[in-house]
Amino acid sequence: MKHLGTILILTFLIVSCSSSKKVLEDASLPQSNPISEPTVSEEKVLTDSSQQTTVMQNQKELESFTDGYITDDSISVSIEIVKPIQLFDHSTFNILLSKHVSINGNVDYEAIKSDWKALKDYITQLSNNLPNNTWTKEEKLVYWINTYNALTIDLILRHYPLKSIKDIKDPWKQRYWKLGNKWYNLDEIEHQILRKMDEPRIHFAIVCASFSCPKLLNEAYIASKLETQLTEATKGFLSDGDRNIISEKRIQLSKIFKWFAKDFKQDGSLIDFLNQYSEVEISASAKKSYLDYNWYLNE
Repeated sequence: MKHLGTILILTFLIVSCSSSKKVLEDASLPQSNPISEPTVSEEKVLTDSSQQTTVMQNQKELESFTDGYITDDSISVSIEIVKPIQLFDHSTFNILLSKHVSINGNVDYEAIKSDWKALKDYITQLSNNLPNNTWTKEEKLVYWINTYNALTIDLILRHYPLKSIKDIKDPWKQRYWKLGNKWYNLDEIEHQILRKMDEPRIHFAIVCASFSCPKLLNEAYIASKLETQLTEATKGFLSDGDRNIISEKRIQLSKIFKWFAKDFKQDGSLIDFLNQYSEVEISASAKKSYLDYNWYLNE
């Protein structure tokens, strides 16, 4: 029994020593750590100038990446870029208007004739970009308002010099302009397209090149600010004493309100419409008359 006890003690000591040695060996081995510091050799690679250039280039390529996948052995990330819809660009017309139309809406036709090519180029752009079903109502309104005004200027330049648009035979029925696959005249754009879009304020945005017309805006209409532009055009027209004379008990209006009376009564009476934009509160019983229309050129 004494010898057996000695044997057991020796066996325990041998096993304990083996386990301690194993622990010491494991402690001396590099530990697996997903966030370990780089080794000396790895640091040398990263600090090498050529490798730094490669890393920077890869980063730039990743930042400019617009579509597809970024992959390695364990990652698959899908990147989807939503590109904004490209609206029709009216900047060419905007430049022409800002150069040749005064803040009061007077058009320098003699000067704009020197830019006639730019105007023709803009009309060509219009022809190649007819509105479709993907366009919003605002985008369509802007397209046809700018088109009407551009074609009216082009009509005047074709016959300039002249004193009035009425010096031209049937000015609103001339089919000088092909948009898409169809030849248009000004009457068709106004009555068959714009008026059917249920926006009565278009009558203060489209201009017939005459003194009694609303003033031609010296900038192009754009969809993002259309509401503001139409509101300001309407208010400006009503407050212009050369076009309308308004008081509480009596109103002397432009004949535009007579010719297109139906358009201004969509949501009530004509007085209801006027009171939305007039600086003077007009009585429902106000006496109404219409001013003579001055067809002299708006220059």
